[in-house]
Amino acid sequence: MLQWRRRAHQGVMALYACAVLGSVAMVAGPALHDATIHADPGRGIATVTDQTWLRTYIDYETEDGRLVSPRDGVLYPTGLGPGQQVWVTYAKQNNELVKVEGRGWALSLIPALSVLAVSTLIAALAWFAVGRWVP
Repeated sequence: MLQWRRRAHQGVMALYACAVLGSVAMVAGPALHDATIHADPGRGIATVTDQTWLRTYIDYETEDGRLVSPRDGVLYPTGLGPGQQVWVTYAKQNNELVKVEGRGWALSLIPALSVLAVSTLIAALAWFAVGRWVP
């Protein structure tokens, strides 16, 4: 019977490890994107064309005059709305990678820490529940 409790604790820890890994990825991904942009940046003015609950889409003109509409939208779009114009910074070697100027990976810290805190609370409750109810 002790084996069931041990396996349940291992399951809780495995799920918690996935949540921690997800929290780290929530910060590492934007940091890598920012590093790519900062390696060879371009600057342009963008117009917000559409907004969904997952993405904010823009059109912007590169420094060499090409009009670009990134298919994945813009990074760090908080507070933007359709028709608004903003300065953006983009990676010259990948015009699809574009962010709102002045915003960076540090904006991902609060959501990542929130996920980590809630995951820790849930994992702790699950750990104690397993200890109490699993034979």
